[in-house]
Amino acid sequence: MDSNLEEMFREVGAYTGKILKGANPFDLPVVQSSKFELLINRQAAKAIGITIPDKLLVAADEVIE
Repeated sequence: MDSNLEEMFREVGAYTGKILKGANPFDLPVVQSSKFELLINRQAAKAIGITIPDKLLVAADEVIE
């Protein structure tokens, strides 16, 4: 399982636990992601007529062929 997905489930569990223990959801802080991933689907881009620049492909965390 992807580590970002695991972290997301962990955060959801922590929030859910706090709410079930009586915390008001309005009082809980909003947590922003600390990491963002860039995934590019070349087949989908080609199907809709988009050309992906080489610099963007190199910067991508994952390129789906």
